[in-house]
Amino acid sequence: MDLSYLGIDVGTTGCKVIAFDEEGRTVAQAYREYPLYQLNQGWIELDADEVFRSVEDCLQEVSNFYRGDYPVSLAISAQGEAVIPVDEKGGCLARSMVTFDERGDEFVPFWKEKLGEEKFFKITGMPLSGIGTINKILWWKKYTPDIFSKARYFLCYEDFIVFRLGLKPAMNYSLAGRTMMFDVKKAQWSSEILDIAGINENQLAQPFPSGQAIGLVSEAFRKKMGWPHPVLVACGAHDQPSGALGAGVIRPYLAMDATGTVECIAPAISQLVLTPLMRENNLCCYHHSVSDLFITLVYNFTGGQLLRWYRDNFAGLEKEQSRLLQKNVYDLILDGLPEDPTHLYVLPHFTTTGTPYFDTNSCGMIVGLKFQTTNKEVVKALLEGISLEMKFNLELLSNAGVEVRALRAIGGGARNEHWLQIKADVYNLPVETLNVSEAACLGAALLGRKARENIEDFSSLVNSIVQVKQVYEPNPTNANRYLEKYEVYKHLYPALKQCIYKN
Repeated sequence: MDLSYLGIDVGTTGCKVIAFDEEGRTVAQAYREYPLYQLNQGWIELDADEVFRSVEDCLQEVSNFYRGDYPVSLAISAQGEAVIPVDEKGGCLARSMVTFDERGDEFVPFWKEKLGEEKFFKITGMPLSGIGTINKILWWKKYTPDIFSKARYFLCYEDFIVFRLGLKPAMNYSLAGRTMMFDVKKAQWSSEILDIAGINENQLAQPFPSGQAIGLVSEAFRKKMGWPHPVLVACGAHDQPSGALGAGVIRPYLAMDATGTVECIAPAISQLVLTPLMRENNLCCYHHSVSDLFITLVYNFTGGQLLRWYRDNFAGLEKEQSRLLQKNVYDLILDGLPEDPTHLYVLPHFTTTGTPYFDTNSCGMIVGLKFQTTNKEVVKALLEGISLEMKFNLELLSNAGVEVRALRAIGGGARNEHWLQIKADVYNLPVETLNVSEAACLGAALLGRKARENIEDFSSLVNSIVQVKQVYEPNPTNANRYLEKYEVYKHLYPALKQCIYKN
C-alpha cells in the first residue's frame, strides 16, 4: 500500500489540507475559508470551532480521494500569535484573537516598566509589541476575569487542533516563540515572563521541537475520517518556518521569499542573532522548523495586494479580456511591461508598513507621474516599489548580522517571470523558483514524515523533494540602475513623515 503524509495549514482566513506521497507529489487537497469577526475597532477574531470544523471538512474531503494511499502521519503549519481560551474538554470559552487584534497594545508600557525592551528581546527573541499571545491573554485577565479563571488552557491553533484530535496540547518551538512567553535560548517557557504576567505554565501547551512525534490520533477521530490505520501526529511549525522548510530553506544564507497578500522574506540562520540592531529595527529571531537553525522575518503588509488594488480600480479592459479569452487577468496586466527600470518611485505603504517601522500612519506614494506615463509603467513601478522596500529590509538584516545570498520564491508572485526578474535585479541576488507549490503544507507533511520514520538525515530528504526549477540571475545593467533608484527610494518615507504627517 502506498503511503501519504498530511500537511495542514491553518491561516487567518482559511485552512488547507494536502496529502503528499513519498516523492512529495500531491495526492489530494482541500481548502475551506472561514470568516473573520470585527465587532469593535481593532478587535479581530476567529471562531475556533468554525476553524476546526473547516479542518475536519478538509481532512474528510482529502480522505474521499484516497486510492489505497491512506495517511500515516500529519503535522500542522499554523498562524502565529492567535490564542483561544478553552476548558478541560477543549471547549472554547471565547473567540480567538488573531495576530492583528490590537487589544494587546495597551500592555506594551506594562512590559517596558516591568522588564524593559532590551531584556524582553534577549529572553524571547521578539521585539516588544502588542501582537504577542501573552498580551491577548492579559487582556482577558483584565477585562473578562471570568473567562481567564475558567480557562484550563490558552492555546494557539496547532495545540488547539492537537487537543481536539485527542492528545494533550503540544506545540512546536517556532510557534511558541511567537507567543512572547518563550525563552528562545533555553527552549522552554520563560518563568520570569509568566511570573510577571500571572500566567501558570500548566495553562500552556507543552513545547517540543518541530518534527517530534506527539502521539496517535484518537480512535474516535480516526474512524470518523475512515482511516484504516493509526495516524501519527507530529509537532509542526509556525507558518513561515514551515513554508521555509517546504521551500528547502534549510541552510544559512538562503531565504524564502513568499509573495501573497503579504511579502515576506525569511532567511535561515545558523545561530541566534540578538543584536541591538535586530531589536531596534523590530526584527525577530526564533527557532526554525529544522533542528539547530533559527529564522527571522522581514515583511511588507501591502505585498501582492498592490496588484489586486490595480486590478480592481484600473484594469477594467484586462478584466473584460480575461473573461472573453479565458485567461488569467494578472497575466494580461503583467504582459508587455517595459524592459528597463521605470522613472517612477512607489512607496508601498498602502496599509500598515511592516518591518521595520510598523507605522499605521504611513501611506502609499507614486512619484514621478507625467502625461506620457503609461499604465504598464505604473504596473512595473508597483512591483519595483515592493521590491525596493524589501531590499531596504535585506540591508537592515545585513547590518544586523544576517546575510542573504540567494532567495527561493514561493506564493503567487513566484508564478510571474516579470516580477521574479525585477526582484533579482533589485536585490542583486539570484532568485530561484521550485518544483513544489504549497510550501507550508509540504513543510508540515515533511515534519510528520520525519517523526514517523525517525529520519536522521532530514536535509537529504528535503533536498531530494524540493528542487530548483529555474534561477533568475540579476541583470548587471539593471541592477546598477536599481541601486541608483534605491538611494532615492530610501528618502521617500522620511520625506513623507516630515512633510505630510507628523507623529
